[in-house]
Amino acid sequence: MNRITRPVSGTLLRRLALTSIIANVGVVVTGGAVRLTASGLGCPTWPRCTDDSYVTSSELGVHGVIEFGNRMLGFAVGLIALATVLAVLLHRPRRPGLLALAVVVFLGIPAQAVIGGITVLTDLNPWVVGLHFLASMAVIAAAYALWRRIGDPDGPAVAVVPAPLRALARVTTGVTVAVLVIGTWVTGSGPHAGDHGAARNGLDPESISQVHADAVFLLIGLSVALIFAFRAVGARRATRAAIVLIAVELGQGLIGFVQYFTHVPALLVGAHMLGSCLVLLAALSVQWSTRERHPVAPAPETTPADDAAPVPVTA
Repeated sequence: MNRITRPVSGTLLRRLALTSIIANVGVVVTGGAVRLTASGLGCPTWPRCTDDSYVTSSELGVHGVIEFGNRMLGFAVGLIALATVLAVLLHRPRRPGLLALAVVVFLGIPAQAVIGGITVLTDLNPWVVGLHFLASMAVIAAAYALWRRIGDPDGPAVAVVPAPLRALARVTTGVTVAVLVIGTWVTGSGPHAGDHGAARNGLDPESISQVHADAVFLLIGLSVALIFAFRAVGARRATRAAIVLIAVELGQGLIGFVQYFTHVPALLVGAHMLGSCLVLLAALSVQWSTRERHPVAPAPETTPADDAAPVPVTA
């Protein structure tokens, strides 16, 4: 019976972790909808929606519905994260490392909500809005790590590419994070503030967009280098992950260029935010593909003392 239930429990854990990734990406996209529809102050205070109520009212109109809906999605994501923590605790045998990752994802949800509340209380300060987005990226990264760890055996991690290539993969991941950070600066200087009266960060949109584009070109160059380097050492899984990364980057870059030259339409900005999540996930996939885990070797069987070979005795 135990052998039958273990695979089911592992499948449930992996599905919950994948659901958590999708739900957190959904939070990013719906959060973008809040900003792009100028609904950032649809609920003018926090943690309540108004001074008298935790829910929206007809006086707040469609903006209140959009902002309140995004807050409710945050609760749903938190419930998924809590269910994942409970599933990890109930899973047998207990697997090392899963509980810590599940708790990080769970605690990241209220932390993200608090930052979101600060954005409202500071009248959508662009720097806080950017931090809110980056907090979502951190939770997505933790949820992805949990999903991958559930699918891996419990043996020690073994590198499948040489150390210089692992370092190159880490640099690529770091540049990916830098691109995301600079992207929030571009957003903070642009036209979509989340509310018609919200301030901008004061950076020149054209100049900071050029810095962002330069960082993207660097990221693409590193990704192309990873493809050739992984192929040279015969790391097929890592090569496939790098090819997916470059494909996602090119798609994201195309959206970025089109939105820049079409004066940043809201629909393309929303697609660009979704693309940011996909770029991060693809970069993490490359990082994960540079090592693998093998099943834990069974303990060697010991020969019982009674079955030991007889010791010759001299007369």
